[in-house]
Amino acid sequence: MTNTPRTPYEALGGAETFRRITDRFYDLMESEAEFAELRAMHAPDLAPMRGALASFLGGWAGGPREWFDANPGRCMFSVHGDFPISADTAGQWADAMERAIAEAEIENADLAAQLSERLTTMARGMAKVPA
Repeated sequence: MTNTPRTPYEALGGAETFRRITDRFYDLMESEAEFAELRAMHAPDLAPMRGALASFLGGWAGGPREWFDANPGRCMFSVHGDFPISADTAGQWADAMERAIAEAEIENADLAAQLSERLTTMARGMAKVPA
Protein backbone atom coordinates (compact mmCIF):
# COMPACT_ATOMS: atom_id res chain seq x y z
CA MET A 1 0.00 0.00 0.00
CA THR A 2 1.44 3.38 -1.02
CA ASN A 3 0.74 6.82 0.35
CA THR A 4 0.05 8.39 -3.03
CA PRO A 5 -1.71 11.75 -2.60
CA ARG A 6 -5.31 11.60 -3.75
CA THR A 7 -5.87 15.32 -4.30
CA PRO A 8 -3.81 18.30 -5.47
CA TYR A 9 -4.17 19.62 -1.90
CA GLU A 10 -2.33 16.59 -0.54
CA ALA A 11 0.20 16.47 -3.39
CA LEU A 12 1.08 20.14 -2.86
CA GLY A 13 1.67 19.66 0.87
CA GLY A 14 -1.68 20.39 2.51
CA ALA A 15 -2.62 23.25 4.81
CA GLU A 16 0.99 24.21 5.59
CA THR A 17 1.75 24.82 1.92
CA PHE A 18 -1.39 26.84 1.29
CA ARG A 19 -0.70 28.95 4.36
CA ARG A 20 2.88 29.52 3.21
CA ILE A 21 1.68 30.58 -0.26
CA THR A 22 -0.96 32.88 1.18
CA ASP A 23 1.35 34.49 3.72
CA ARG A 24 3.98 35.17 1.06
CA PHE A 25 1.31 36.53 -1.30
CA TYR A 26 0.10 39.08 1.26
CA ASP A 27 3.66 39.86 2.38
CA LEU A 28 4.50 40.74 -1.23
CA MET A 29 1.35 42.83 -1.52
CA GLU A 30 2.30 44.78 1.60
CA SER A 31 5.98 45.26 0.82
CA GLU A 32 6.39 45.64 -2.93
CA ALA A 33 5.55 48.91 -4.69
CA GLU A 34 4.50 47.05 -7.84
CA PHE A 35 1.46 45.72 -5.93
CA ALA A 36 0.43 49.06 -4.35
CA GLU A 37 -2.77 49.44 -6.38
CA LEU A 38 -3.84 45.91 -5.45
CA ARG A 39 -2.98 46.54 -1.78
CA ALA A 40 -5.09 49.70 -1.77
CA MET A 41 -8.16 47.64 -2.68
CA HIS A 42 -7.90 45.65 0.56
CA ALA A 43 -8.73 46.43 4.17
CA PRO A 44 -5.92 47.77 6.41
CA ASP A 45 -5.83 44.49 8.38
CA LEU A 46 -5.00 41.59 6.08
CA ALA A 47 -5.14 38.93 8.81
CA PRO A 48 -8.73 37.87 8.01
CA MET A 49 -7.89 37.71 4.31
CA ARG A 50 -4.83 35.56 4.96
CA GLY A 51 -6.97 32.95 6.67
CA ALA A 52 -9.80 33.16 4.15
CA LEU A 53 -7.57 32.82 1.08
CA ALA A 54 -5.61 29.90 2.54
CA SER A 55 -8.89 28.17 3.40
CA PHE A 56 -10.39 28.88 -0.03
CA LEU A 57 -7.32 27.68 -1.93
CA GLY A 58 -7.02 24.54 0.16
CA GLY A 59 -10.68 23.63 -0.35
CA TRP A 60 -10.52 24.50 -4.03
CA ALA A 61 -7.55 22.09 -4.40
CA GLY A 62 -9.44 19.23 -2.77
CA GLY A 63 -8.70 19.84 0.90
CA PRO A 64 -11.03 20.70 3.78
CA ARG A 65 -14.11 22.58 2.63
CA GLU A 66 -14.41 25.03 5.55
CA TRP A 67 -14.41 28.16 3.36
CA PHE A 68 -17.07 26.71 1.07
CA ASP A 69 -19.16 25.50 4.01
CA ALA A 70 -18.99 28.98 5.58
CA ASN A 71 -19.82 30.68 2.26
CA PRO A 72 -22.47 28.49 0.60
CA GLY A 73 -23.07 29.34 -3.03
CA ARG A 74 -20.13 31.75 -3.13
CA CYS A 75 -17.02 31.67 -5.26
CA MET A 76 -14.13 34.05 -5.82
CA PHE A 77 -16.02 35.75 -8.64
CA SER A 78 -19.09 36.47 -6.52
CA VAL A 79 -17.03 37.51 -3.49
CA HIS A 80 -15.18 40.08 -5.61
CA GLY A 81 -18.17 41.12 -7.72
CA ASP A 82 -18.39 44.64 -6.26
CA PHE A 83 -14.69 45.43 -6.65
CA PRO A 84 -13.55 47.55 -9.61
CA ILE A 85 -10.96 45.03 -10.74
CA SER A 86 -8.96 46.29 -13.69
CA ALA A 87 -6.66 44.36 -15.96
CA ASP A 88 -3.78 46.00 -14.05
CA THR A 89 -4.95 44.95 -10.59
CA ALA A 90 -5.85 41.46 -11.84
CA GLY A 91 -2.34 41.26 -13.26
CA GLN A 92 -0.85 42.41 -9.97
CA TRP A 93 -2.77 39.68 -8.15
CA ALA A 94 -1.64 37.07 -10.66
CA ASP A 95 1.99 38.24 -10.50
CA ALA A 96 2.07 38.25 -6.69
CA MET A 97 0.48 34.80 -6.53
CA GLU A 98 2.87 33.42 -9.13
CA ARG A 99 5.82 34.68 -7.09
CA ALA A 100 4.33 33.34 -3.85
CA ILE A 101 3.87 29.88 -5.35
CA ALA A 102 7.37 29.91 -6.88
CA GLU A 103 8.89 30.89 -3.52
CA ALA A 104 6.91 28.30 -1.53
CA GLU A 105 9.43 25.56 -2.37
CA ILE A 106 6.78 23.06 -3.40
CA GLU A 107 8.30 19.65 -4.07
CA ASN A 108 6.00 18.83 -7.00
CA ALA A 109 7.10 21.60 -9.38
CA ASP A 110 4.77 20.52 -12.19
CA LEU A 111 1.73 20.65 -9.94
CA ALA A 112 2.86 23.99 -8.50
CA ALA A 113 3.11 25.36 -12.05
CA GLN A 114 -0.40 24.10 -12.81
CA LEU A 115 -1.72 25.77 -9.65
CA SER A 116 -0.08 29.03 -10.65
CA GLU A 117 -1.46 28.81 -14.18
CA ARG A 118 -5.03 28.12 -13.01
CA LEU A 119 -4.98 30.95 -10.45
CA THR A 120 -3.52 33.35 -13.02
CA THR A 121 -6.33 32.49 -15.43
CA MET A 122 -8.92 32.99 -12.69
CA ALA A 123 -7.43 36.31 -11.56
CA ARG A 124 -7.21 37.74 -15.06
CA GLY A 125 -10.76 36.57 -15.72
CA MET A 126 -12.01 38.81 -12.91
CA ALA A 127 -10.94 42.00 -14.67
CA LYS A 128 -13.96 44.05 -15.58
CA VAL A 129 -12.58 47.57 -15.68
CA PRO A 130 -10.33 48.55 -18.58
CA ALA A 131 -6.71 49.21 -17.67
